[in-house]
Amino acid sequence: MATLGVRVHEQATSVSTPNEAKVSIPFVVGTAPVHSASKPAKSNTPVLATSWDEAVEKLGFSYDWKKYTLCEFMYSHFQLFGSQPAIFCNILDLSTMTETVEAKEFTVVSRQATLPIDTIADTLKITAQVLVDGAEQETLLEQDTDYSVFYDRDDTDTYVCIVELLPDSAAYDAVSLRVSYTAVMPDTATMADVVDGVAQVDAAMTVVGIVPDLICVPGWSHVTTVAAVMATKAAAISGLFKGKAIIDCDSGKNGVREYSELSAYKNKNNFVDENQILCWPMVRLGDYVFHLSTQLAGLMAKVDTDNRGIPYESPSNKNLKMDACCLEDGTEVNLTWPQVEMVAGDWGVVTAINFMDSGWKAKGNYTACFPGNTDVKDQFIPVSRMFDYIGNTLIRTFWPKQDKPLTRTLRDSIIQTCNFWLGGLCSSGYLYGARCELLAEENPLTSLLAGHITLHVYNAPPVPAQLIEFILEYDVSYMETALTA
Repeated sequence: MATLGVRVHEQATSVSTPNEAKVSIPFVVGTAPVHSASKPAKSNTPVLATSWDEAVEKLGFSYDWKKYTLCEFMYSHFQLFGSQPAIFCNILDLSTMTETVEAKEFTVVSRQATLPIDTIADTLKITAQVLVDGAEQETLLEQDTDYSVFYDRDDTDTYVCIVELLPDSAAYDAVSLRVSYTAVMPDTATMADVVDGVAQVDAAMTVVGIVPDLICVPGWSHVTTVAAVMATKAAAISGLFKGKAIIDCDSGKNGVREYSELSAYKNKNNFVDENQILCWPMVRLGDYVFHLSTQLAGLMAKVDTDNRGIPYESPSNKNLKMDACCLEDGTEVNLTWPQVEMVAGDWGVVTAINFMDSGWKAKGNYTACFPGNTDVKDQFIPVSRMFDYIGNTLIRTFWPKQDKPLTRTLRDSIIQTCNFWLGGLCSSGYLYGARCELLAEENPLTSLLAGHITLHVYNAPPVPAQLIEFILEYDVSYMETALTA
């Protein structure tokens, strides 16, 4: 080949652009009326939603949150906090969690019959008394010929299945319909189904292309087995990334009904993991009751968004969307400030308080490991989340460097990129200080020969200012000056 002329060659930049981890992306496990959705998502598969409309389109919606637990989170996250995106895993399996409902009469009002939301439209068998050759006869009706089916809210704001008679039908003027159908049974979901759903958090990376960092299971997270699996997954999502499991204390008839029971309950149920954030009690807004974990996830997302996606600030002392604390049965809970100090400050449980004229706020800076574990990187929610965020970002940023030749150039590129990024976090006030170093004692020759290089990242996220204390002292010199001048 000729070697004449002028040639230009490009070389990769020695400093890479950090691929920062996304934060406050919840992975939510539960049940949803997917049979009522216009574009129903698959069961037990991660489903990404970036808006309220998209979530309803893929999962359906109902205000019966005890049956359909994902709907509580959808409403809170999208409607109340305006946060997005969220990843849902619906464990309602339409192939197994159903029952046959025997035929019964439904009254027709304004040519519409109202059925429960649990009704699966494609399974309807409807008959009506129609005139055939001048005589009434019970006739089987055909969907889209004699009637249409859709899901909507009724006059009481309850989501239902509506059968509407069509003008060309012989049964258009029928006053009642005899209907049998197959109904979903979300109540038959088991702990094993929930655990299987939580395990799907590992699939989020490949199915929707996003790694979540919050795991929420409203209505089930108080179950010790579920909470333990949530914590285990949060420690190694997809085997690589870290996040937090937001769990609730049980506030039902066999759960915590008085604040004084929290410490013993927490220890008995082993809710002491640094990857768990423990909440109590539930919260209410108007007629709607939410698990505190649900609203805390939305609040964390809002706080992080206000801080350019950096999770360095605690959600504590930020406003929730509520007007009362309550137990599962609706009994109101009114904690005094000394009680909140004990719950949030001594026992490491996030709660809520209406303080003076500032409205209802979340209160609590600790992960569930406190007070048993007082390591600053583990005990504080924002510090622990910053460690997660830094670690997740390092994995995402330097994954492409994996399997490249282990040279000084590679080493320097990693260290420089890391230090430039950490320096930006420090200058913005997100870290007190940080640096990346290669230490000889952490890189023995045997490790280097095996292609294993270790880089040490020192960092110090800000701790929350939990106590601001003033000392008042009478200074008699002011009296002297005032009276003798």
